[in-house]
Amino acid sequence: MSSDSSESLRPRRPPVRPSFDPMTQPWTPSALPFAAVPAHRLTPSSLRSVLTGSIQRPLDIPNESLIRMPGRDGTPVEAAVLVPIVMRPEGLTVLLTQRTAHLNDHAGQVSFPGGRVESSDVDVQATALRETEEETGLSRAFIECLGGLPRYVTGTGFAVSPITALVRPGFELNPDTFEVAEIFEVPLSFLTDPANYRFHRAELADGRVRQYYSVPWKQFFIWGATAAMLLGMCQILSEAGE
Repeated sequence: MSSDSSESLRPRRPPVRPSFDPMTQPWTPSALPFAAVPAHRLTPSSLRSVLTGSIQRPLDIPNESLIRMPGRDGTPVEAAVLVPIVMRPEGLTVLLTQRTAHLNDHAGQVSFPGGRVESSDVDVQATALRETEEETGLSRAFIECLGGLPRYVTGTGFAVSPITALVRPGFELNPDTFEVAEIFEVPLSFLTDPANYRFHRAELADGRVRQYYSVPWKQFFIWGATAAMLLGMCQILSEAGE
């Protein structure tokens, strides 16, 4: 999420970092009540039929808002992210970013492009498109927005509205190097198979337990809110075929 713009005049909350290493926490294979999405339903037309419109219903993903990080209590900050599904000839992929290590929020983590809702944004879709262009250089001329996934409240105090979108190939990227360390794509078929997700339990110093999913891909460790939102989309797509 693009929440650390150096040009913003808003007061910033103190930086936060996990009190544990998310990559080294114990995990078990996911045991989720929905199946992998079949290949024949991972097409632009199928995604349009399922993801168009606003989807707001409970999903089988952890509720991060139950354990807020220090200094991040109170009313969540409204934010939006784009879930960009690139229509590659060899198959659909999801475009993701790895954030730079010096940011106040989600430093070094894999995330969707996005950030805080600004007063000038007409809606959360406008936020997602603006932030995507600012962070990655991906022009909205290549983007077809579909709809919204369930709003997700993070432990860092953001209320995130994910906007799904299809992206036409041929775009050029120009990442904001202050915020984005790397941009990469993951096959949608990999991200819509629950067998690729791991369920973690991290014991915190105060005795509470943080539960989260991860879905490692090559050298990238996708975890927390991003993995949860991807898993939520997987569930929606899987159950749509039942």
